[in-house]
Amino acid sequence: MSGADRKSCAMNLSLPASQRNANPLRHLTMGMRLHSAAALAITLLTTACAVGPNYHAPDTHLQPFHSATAVDARQAAAAPPLDTWWEGFHDLELLRIEQRVLAQNLDLAAAIARVRQSRGAAEAATARLLPTLDFNPQASANRLSQEGLIGHVVRTVPSFHRDYRTYDVSGAASWEIDLFGGLRRGQEAARDEAEAAQMERVGERITVAADAADAYFQIRGDQARLSVAERQIAVDAHLLELVRQRRTSGVSNERELAQTEALLQSARQTVPLIRIALEAQLNRLDVLMGAQPGTYAAELGTPSEIPAIPAIGATDKPTDILRRRPDILAAERRLAASNARIGAALGDYYPKLSLSGILGFQSINPQHLFTAPGFQAVGSGAIRWRIFDFGKIDAEVQQARGANAEALARYQMTVLHAAEDIENAFTTLLQTEQRTGELQIEVASLTRARDLSQQSFQAGIIPLTDVLDADRQLLDSQDQLALNRANAARAAVSSFRALGGGWPT
Repeated sequence: MSGADRKSCAMNLSLPASQRNANPLRHLTMGMRLHSAAALAITLLTTACAVGPNYHAPDTHLQPFHSATAVDARQAAAAPPLDTWWEGFHDLELLRIEQRVLAQNLDLAAAIARVRQSRGAAEAATARLLPTLDFNPQASANRLSQEGLIGHVVRTVPSFHRDYRTYDVSGAASWEIDLFGGLRRGQEAARDEAEAAQMERVGERITVAADAADAYFQIRGDQARLSVAERQIAVDAHLLELVRQRRTSGVSNERELAQTEALLQSARQTVPLIRIALEAQLNRLDVLMGAQPGTYAAELGTPSEIPAIPAIGATDKPTDILRRRPDILAAERRLAASNARIGAALGDYYPKLSLSGILGFQSINPQHLFTAPGFQAVGSGAIRWRIFDFGKIDAEVQQARGANAEALARYQMTVLHAAEDIENAFTTLLQTEQRTGELQIEVASLTRARDLSQQSFQAGIIPLTDVLDADRQLLDSQDQLALNRANAARAAVSSFRALGGGWPT
């Protein structure tokens, strides 16, 4: 849209011709009166109605989450505040990590910078509603051409001098009068976009806090699995040595020896995979904390148990999700901005009123600059109206309405995705915890089987290979239990994230 398509106006600070030779102080006083009148005009114009539809937030309803009852029934510690849900795990290392992430994460810093940009855009949109005043003092040295139009005429005058200086001290005022509210709709859109950027910053905070906890629990799970794998290697190595001895004495055969060697190699090949996953999560966590990979790895070098999972609060109020999830709030603000842009586009159907004025002093002699004869005032006014533009305004309005319809669909989809996130996180948490309980029973059973095998071996009933095989089965089950405990903690993190936890509302 060209500048001619917008409304503009300027403060008219010109004075009647009969007053141009009055005392300059009087002119300044009258200029102040004109300024007061302009301020009154601002108040009247900015309170007028604006073109375009007024925004009404969509009426959205969510049914109770079907997994919420089961989540509420979990046997767990008291639910922590959603603002700082990570405190509910009672893990000092996790608390230290979250503090670093929220203070040092670069994605969060970038989101904060985007908020500053959007606020600046909103302030600029507000400034376009108000007059502007430019103070422009000038001093110039000039040499007039004797062959030019003026110089050719006046060069024969006895007092003519080609060289002269001019001094000009003046202020130019301009104002885009928003008669029909198009600029105000633009201001609304910019303000709504700034609020959306603020919500997206909050969403970034939630994301980085959850990502840090997710990486931390994967690290603890990988460390536990690595410990189990190393014990598994020791058991399989012992078993291989025993089979070799039996093979030497002729009790065992070549097939048993090959099978035992394969078991040992299978246990050994799991270690590099676990170490790769562990290193990746350590590097991920360092980057989340705004540091080069390897900076904080030593602090997590000592393995630690995965903490107990607290209760998940606020699962029975779906309407709270609409007020807490930053992605929903941001989508709603962008919907409001798109609605305001319809009015901004419709404003081009109406005429634009433009006023301008200059008030100041001009003289070729600095001693006579601030005198009544040196005073000057210029004022002008114009109306511009896009009467015929081959349907350009129609196209712009159609584009704005289409963008509004798209924003509404995106808002509705964001709400549905939020509900999907919650249901998936709750289901994953419930099923993973159920599997954890079953694995604990399996580990207890295999522990008893291993103990009974040791007793039978000591009594001479079974060979040592049976005891070592029972140990191997137990370690395999313990590996699955360590992995599942980490996944359960990660599912809890996903649940807190899905609920919009991680920021004070």
